[in-house]
Amino acid sequence: MTTKNLLVELLVEELPPKALKKLGDSFAETLTASLKAQGLASAESVVASFASPRRLAVRVGDVAAKADDKAVSQKLMPASVGLDASGQATPALLKKLAALGVGAEVVPQLRREGEGKAESLVYDSTQAGATLAEGLQKALEDALAKLPIPKMMTYQLADGWSSVQFVRPAHGVVALHGAEIVPVSVLGLQAGRKTQGHRFEAASATLEIRDAGSYEAQLENEGAVIPSFEKRRDEIVHQLAKAAVQAGGGVRPIVDEALLDEVTALVERPNVLIGQFEAEFLEVPQECLILTMKANQKYFPLLDSDGRLTNKFLIVSNIRPADASLVIGGNERVVRPRLADAKFFFDQDRKKTLESRVEKLGNVVYHNKLGTQLQRTERVATLAGTIARLLDADKADAELAARLAKADLLTDMVGEFPELQGIMGRYYALHDGEDKVVADAIEAHYHPRFAGDTLPQGAIACAVALADKLETVVGIYGIGQVPTGEKDPFGLRRHALGILRILVETPLDLPLHALIKTAAGNFPDGMLSATVASDVEGFMLDRLRGYLRERGFEVSHIEAVLCILNGRMHEVLPRLQGVRTFAALEVAKDLAAANKRVLNIMRKNCEELGADLTGASVKPALLKEATERDLYQAMQDIAPMAEGYLKRGEYGSNLKVLVTLKPFIDDFFEKVMVMCEDRELRLNRAALLQQLGKLMNQVADISRLAA
Repeated sequence: MTTKNLLVELLVEELPPKALKKLGDSFAETLTASLKAQGLASAESVVASFASPRRLAVRVGDVAAKADDKAVSQKLMPASVGLDASGQATPALLKKLAALGVGAEVVPQLRREGEGKAESLVYDSTQAGATLAEGLQKALEDALAKLPIPKMMTYQLADGWSSVQFVRPAHGVVALHGAEIVPVSVLGLQAGRKTQGHRFEAASATLEIRDAGSYEAQLENEGAVIPSFEKRRDEIVHQLAKAAVQAGGGVRPIVDEALLDEVTALVERPNVLIGQFEAEFLEVPQECLILTMKANQKYFPLLDSDGRLTNKFLIVSNIRPADASLVIGGNERVVRPRLADAKFFFDQDRKKTLESRVEKLGNVVYHNKLGTQLQRTERVATLAGTIARLLDADKADAELAARLAKADLLTDMVGEFPELQGIMGRYYALHDGEDKVVADAIEAHYHPRFAGDTLPQGAIACAVALADKLETVVGIYGIGQVPTGEKDPFGLRRHALGILRILVETPLDLPLHALIKTAAGNFPDGMLSATVASDVEGFMLDRLRGYLRERGFEVSHIEAVLCILNGRMHEVLPRLQGVRTFAALEVAKDLAAANKRVLNIMRKNCEELGADLTGASVKPALLKEATERDLYQAMQDIAPMAEGYLKRGEYGSNLKVLVTLKPFIDDFFEKVMVMCEDRELRLNRAALLQQLGKLMNQVADISRLAA
């Protein structure tokens, strides 16, 4: 079977830049998958995806002009239903065959499968393979139907009557199998070989693609377009680095991945230029300037070797004029008003202190069931003070930071750039003369804002961050706004993970259940559900399980630790590391199984004897058998060592000590009858096992490790 390269291009008006990469990947993947499913392309076919502002394209290698025919077997019905007593076709069989497009003439060719009552009639036929024109038409329609289009638009076709829907108006379709046009149509357009290059710099208005293999080179050389998204992106990165060197002073660009993808989607042939603005604007916090340059103008700011913003920036232009001064000057004129706005906001905001803005939070509704932002601020401040006291930090500083933390929401700068909340609060607090610890806590209380984000540093910052997130989770959860499926409008999962990360990774010795209960107690009586504390703790523990699984811990290890952790989040990681080390030992499974047996015996003893053995002590005089005396003595020998390891947080060593007990435990279960008739002996042996269980489960419930 002869195969050739297949090229498909859809020429459109400028596509949404933030969606372009996904659109290009989806178009290539879906179209290729459809061709493979139809037998027109193979699993080894090499695929190249192209996506530029004005085109989505894909080149698939080794595509056949026609798929191979294939044998098809279809079970029709039981033979007893399809044939009468004389072996003639019944009406039911004829109806079934007619639905397949054949008649009674094929009845003698039907194959029988099975025996007796299970015997069935099977129709064997050959299904003709799809032609490339048929298969590509289907693949194109599938690819367009499955595009992750952010928003459809409806537009008229050239006839003036018909209209179609697509992300942007389409102007051409190229479909070439080798050098031959594949006769397909989509969006009211017939496929051909003509496309367009760069809007301003192409050699001619239209470009004829010679064959599927020449597409990329022709666009680059004749059309002044780099069609490959990845190649264009790499070219921008290369030019940014080169321009930074040209700018001098050891500067480096801020290369934000999302911005880089967006700029790649805005240009067809990138040309990086150096612009600059007046140095006086550097008096504004650099976060403001960086944000406005990146978000509004799509520029790449330049930082000096100390990480400070310079007054130079990089522009990614879509044209390459001989004299770029007009392009640079135009961009400098555009950015200047933006920077002037930022400077104006900054100057105006500093005329009022954060403290003077706090009372106005009372005019901002936080939630109709939870009151105003001011009421929320007061709850957070109270909780932050409590947490600070538990951390031996300054209660007044924590309360002040929490009180001022949301005041910057009422500033002009945060109103214009919501992403700067907290950041601007820190700048304004320092301007107002607040202590640096308080100012830093104002910024840090939003952290961590996303997975992998930095944590608050210092006790005051941690106290305010924990208080803010706990108040949100407990309050929103307590009024019934529970996350469901993918819906989590208040970000409770994110806040819960932030709380856990602060407690676990800092780490902080603050029991989770006590924090939740304290947070719930700060709300007015009756505002929250009666079970909010236990509900939120369950929700948080579910988030903790997910967080620990993502860190690579096994489910059985996680459950073994959590069932005895009692909210001590700061111990969860070292305990899990200890369990992981212990589980790698050869004897771990045997000890886990023995521990499980101990727990089962204890449960049965408690049920049958009606005795509570929680605080029961062993009476050495009642240890009649040598093996039980040996086990008791071995336990006494290692107990101080195990307790020492536990107190020092050496959890792996604590568990390793248990290995020495294995031969004594094995002998005990082999030679001693725990469930004996003598009640006193039975209670004493049960007490021995109770102490053994406690000794073995100081770090984790190792019975959970048993298979």
